Amino acid sequence: MNIILKLEELAMLLLGICGFSFLHYEWWVFLILFLVPDLGMIGYAFGNRSGAFLYNLFHHKGVAIVTFLGGLFFLVPLLQLIGIILFSHAAFDRMLGYGLKYDKGFKYTHLGPIGKSKLTNGEDPQLS
Repeated sequence: MNIILKLEELAMLLLGICGFSFLHYEWWVFLILFLVPDLGMIGYAFGNRSGAFLYNLFHHKGVAIVTFLGGLFFLVPLLQLIGIILFSHAAFDRMLGYGLKYDKGFKYTHLGPIGKSKLTNGEDPQLS
C-alpha cells in the first residue's frame, strides 16, 4: 500500500508540474519557489501548536486548490502560481513521507512518525 500511496503523490506532483506549464512563467520560477512552503516551519520557533498550524497551512492541498481556483476565478495569475507551488510541494513532501503535523511535535504526522524515533512496539505515538 505504501508504494501505491507514493505513486499517487508522484502523479499529483506531475499534475502540478503540468499545471505550471500552462502558466506564463519561466521554469526557473517553479524551481526557485518549490521549497518556499517549507518556510512554514518557522512557526515552530513559537511552539508546537503555532508550528503545526503554519506548517499545515502551507502544506494543505485543500488550501492549495482553493488558492489556485481563486486565481482562476478572479483572473489573478499570481494566485494560480501560488496554488500550483503549494500543491506540487505538498505532493512532493507526502511522496517522501512528510505529512501534516500534529500539535505534539514536528515528527508526528498524519502519515505516522518521521525520523529515527519510529516506535517498533506497535504503539501509535499520536494516541499516547
